[in-house]
Amino acid sequence: MNHPLLQLIWRWAVLAVGVTLASHVVPGIAYDVPRTLLVVVLLLSFFNAVLKPILVIFTLPFIVLTLGLGVVLINALLFLFVGRLVEGFHVQGFWSALGGAVIVSLTNLFLLGLMSGGPPSGRSGPPSKRKGRSEDVIDV
Repeated sequence: MNHPLLQLIWRWAVLAVGVTLASHVVPGIAYDVPRTLLVVVLLLSFFNAVLKPILVIFTLPFIVLTLGLGVVLINALLFLFVGRLVEGFHVQGFWSALGGAVIVSLTNLFLLGLMSGGPPSGRSGPPSKRKGRSEDVIDV
């Protein structure tokens, strides 16, 4: 699945599964109709692509100080923000948003990990050398 459009659709589907799971597991998160999930997924994707990097830059010292826990708080705030913006998607408060963000993150980690089938870079083990060449290669 190397095509960027297919990867985007797969990520949206995984995000939709995560939000649906969060609405069933976490008390205080609910949606009225399944069509609402489409709007929630699109907004969460947009906010994760645009707002999250800006928030991470501004809160980088806090994130480093909390050993990465600040990113979870940013995810929860974005989840809460989407709950306030989308009519028909209900997030009761910060703790519900935090639980929902954790469920969505774990779902993404698990399902996208299954899709890649290995390490995040898609490579396992040291890079192999080409035949007949002994030069060093930077493998990114």
